[in-house]
Amino acid sequence: MHEDLKTNTQHAGTSSNQLKSVKVWWRLLRPHTLTASFIPVLIGTALAVKAEHIHIWLFGAMMLASILIQTATNMFNEYYDFKRGLDTSESVGIGGAIVREGIQAKTVLRLALSLFAAAVLLGIYVCFNSSWWIAVVGLICMTIGYLYTGGPYPIAYTPFGELVSGFFMGFIIIVMSLFIQTHFITLESILISIPTAILIGAILMANNIRDFDGDKQNGRRTLAIILGKKKAVQFLTGMFAVSYVWIAFIAILHLASSWVLLAFTSIPKAVKASRGFYGKSSPLEMMPAMEATAQTNTLFGFLLALGILLANWI
Repeated sequence: MHEDLKTNTQHAGTSSNQLKSVKVWWRLLRPHTLTASFIPVLIGTALAVKAEHIHIWLFGAMMLASILIQTATNMFNEYYDFKRGLDTSESVGIGGAIVREGIQAKTVLRLALSLFAAAVLLGIYVCFNSSWWIAVVGLICMTIGYLYTGGPYPIAYTPFGELVSGFFMGFIIIVMSLFIQTHFITLESILISIPTAILIGAILMANNIRDFDGDKQNGRRTLAIILGKKKAVQFLTGMFAVSYVWIAFIAILHLASSWVLLAFTSIPKAVKASRGFYGKSSPLEMMPAMEATAQTNTLFGFLLALGILLANWI
């Protein structure tokens, strides 16, 4: 009986350790940020439905490559924040796998490079079935992903993080996802990419508001730090507002179908995200608002893609 109890205890301990390990690696992916990679692909592909021919394998390759690049970027962020001493065991957030969980820094770096390599292979497939110009754009995106926190002058430490992430993850991925299916880019795709780019930038702004004090102490010059915490929260609220106003604008002017107004049903989540930052001072208090910001991008993007599809089908 004692042996059975000991064996069961050992099994329970092993299962608990395995579950913890899975959670650690899952957090290392920073899953809440992945909305910035898959939502633009969905929107760009929905726009391509007008061509009445969707290459499902191209869609899958583009989706997976985009997620891999975003995940690798998150791991570079983990690695270089550790190397520069920005991550400590007291840091609040989903990062910190190296400083809190004991994962080797070189393991994180190697995994990030491996994900980049896998994305390159998928990119080659996409190029074979569309255009080799995609290779040029893809390599630029990967370089930006690395330089976001890597290199001597990391983009993440400057006021341009929101602009760069919004442009490359929002605008570029949307038009690329359309182009690989149709071999052309439309005015509609450019206009629709703008609010998506803004909301992707908002994810970073929310993250920087949460990390305001720590980033300031470590010499970062993010947009949030330049504006100050109060004005940064107001700026974030403005980003939400502009995104919805822009969608209304293009619908009223018939530059896009009125079905895109479905995205307005995500407004409650944006309000929750914005309100969640007001009156909060500690990073832990702001975590729910940061998560709600990412969820706003997900809901807005799904509803926008659905509206585009309904406009084609009805």
